[in-house]
Amino acid sequence: MPMFVDTSPPGQCIFCRLVAGEIPAAKVYEDDQTLAFMDLGQVNPGHVLVASKRHAATLLDLTPDEAAAAMRTAQRMALAVQEAFDPPGLTLLQCNGKAGDQTVFHFHLHVVPRHADDGIALSWPRKDPAREQLEAYAAQLRLALDSLA
Repeated sequence: MPMFVDTSPPGQCIFCRLVAGEIPAAKVYEDDQTLAFMDLGQVNPGHVLVASKRHAATLLDLTPDEAAAAMRTAQRMALAVQEAFDPPGLTLLQCNGKAGDQTVFHFHLHVVPRHADDGIALSWPRKDPAREQLEAYAAQLRLALDSLA
């Protein structure tokens, strides 16, 4: 996907400015917790962004309720994209942190209609660890989940 450069003045989040109505956006949907609007860098027609209204840099900064609201809105947008553009596929993309390819540090999801040979490559090198390693990873995650409870 094309890189977007946030041109907001230092200390000002472009998505917060969109939510506040300070800059224009082609809004598609809005509720108490989310805003859906057209991505300026349309990958394919119908490419929509779903952002949290409250500033949260990443998924990890959202409340569980905000995360649920974002997914509800993303599903709603996916249904609308399917109805309006009838793409044969759809990709939801959500990036966190610079190493995760996040370019705007305000939580958002991309809802992207997909077509064969549209130039989007979302492949990564498989590591295929042994079953024992997968079990060890699962054990680490279970311990982490226990500590979050």
